[in-house]
Amino acid sequence: MFRPVSRAPKHPQKRPSKRPAVMTGAPIAALRWPPDPDRVEAIFERLAAVMPEPKTELDYSNPFTFVVAVALSAQATDVSVNKATAGLFAVADTPQKMLALGEERLIPFIASIGLYRNKAKNVIALSRILLERHGGQVPLNRADLQALPGVGRKTASVVLNELGIEPAIAVDTHVFRVSHRLGLANAGTPDKVEDQLHRVVPEAFLPKAHHWLILHGRYVCTARKPNCAGCVISDLCPSRAGLQSMGEAR
Repeated sequence: MFRPVSRAPKHPQKRPSKRPAVMTGAPIAALRWPPDPDRVEAIFERLAAVMPEPKTELDYSNPFTFVVAVALSAQATDVSVNKATAGLFAVADTPQKMLALGEERLIPFIASIGLYRNKAKNVIALSRILLERHGGQVPLNRADLQALPGVGRKTASVVLNELGIEPAIAVDTHVFRVSHRLGLANAGTPDKVEDQLHRVVPEAFLPKAHHWLILHGRYVCTARKPNCAGCVISDLCPSRAGLQSMGEAR
């Protein structure tokens, strides 16, 4: 005789707060915020000691080529962008030349980069706007930059920071990951992390904080296999134990 199986009602189990692994590289428990100011200052003092003059790794020769390079770097590596722009900027390093090149002739230069068709449209469109509205010059203010096709808040922040206009902190996956691991931020979105970083990073370190965090995340505090043994701030990292366990498990 068939008897229905009784099932206990499902209740969601409470789990400890975790930071999103897709951005941090590991589901490490969220840390309290704000962090200890002395620890934060020590972190940036050490990063400054090993990287006194951090710079973008994108190749550019003027504000226009830099805006284009940063726009092309979305969902692409700096290495791949530099390979593409080496030939492109040799023939089109101004809005006038880029517009004359046109979308169809631009595409072959950047076809190795992800989303190249949409990026080509944006590069030609922003070149036209620079000529029509800004006299062929890149406007070095956030509002006008973000109004350009393909230039969002992150791209504008990178440009303004690199060119010394504003101590902006563009939060990409590297900055997001490193900030969470170090306890400099615990918010769940790039914009909120950016706000938290501006509130805790000492003013003297703000102009270069963006580059320090990116380069540290790119070469030391990597997503899958962080090099804790070779990290100059490992003793200041509250996530070190969890990151080492992650590395050992791989």
